[in-house]
Amino acid sequence: MNIKQWLQVEYLPIPLIALMALTRFHHFGDVLHLPDASLAVFFFAGFYRKKAFFVFLLVLAGLIDTIAIANGTSSWCVSPAYVFLIPTYAVMWFAGRYCSAFKSLNMTELAMQLGLLILAASAAFAISNGSFYLLSGRYTDLSWGQYFARVAQYYPPYVGYTLCYAVAGLSIVKLFNALSDTRPNYEELDRRS
Repeated sequence: MNIKQWLQVEYLPIPLIALMALTRFHHFGDVLHLPDASLAVFFFAGFYRKKAFFVFLLVLAGLIDTIAIANGTSSWCVSPAYVFLIPTYAVMWFAGRYCSAFKSLNMTELAMQLGLLILAASAAFAISNGSFYLLSGRYTDLSWGQYFARVAQYYPPYVGYTLCYAVAGLSIVKLFNALSDTRPNYEELDRRS
C-alpha cells in the first residue's frame, strides 16, 4: 500500500478531527498543552481530497474557537481578518492535495513534500498575519517595518509546529507502510503449499 492509499482511506478524518479538537484551544502550546495542529490537519485533509471535509474542518475550527472564547480564552485574534483563515487553510489543503500525487515516501518525494509544506505554511503565515495587520484595526499607528519586526518572532513556531506535526504524521504512515510490507502474503503462502 502506498502513501496515497494510506492517506485516502475512509477513516482518515477521525484522527484529524481529534487532533484539531485536542490542540486548537492553545495556539502556541505550553507545558500542559500541545501547540495548534490546524495547519497540519488541513494539509493532511488535502490528501483525503473531499471538499466537504475541508468545509467541515472550517466549521469545526470556528466552533472550537467559539467554545474556547466562551470559556475564557482571549478573543484578541478575532477581528474582521478572521475570515482570512479560509484562504490560509485553503493554501494548506491545496498543498496536501498536490502532495497526494506522490506515490511513496522515498527521500526525494519526502523532501519535495516537506519543501512544499514549508512553502505553504509560509504562505499561510503571510495571509493570516498580513490580513490581521491590515484589517484588525489593532495596528493603526504601526509601519510595515515595525510590524514585520514584531511578527517575525511568531514565524518559526508557526511553520515549525506545522512541520513537526507533518513529519510525525508522515512517519506514522511510513511505519505502517513498512509494517505492512513485512507481513507475509498469505495468498503466496497458500500457492506454495
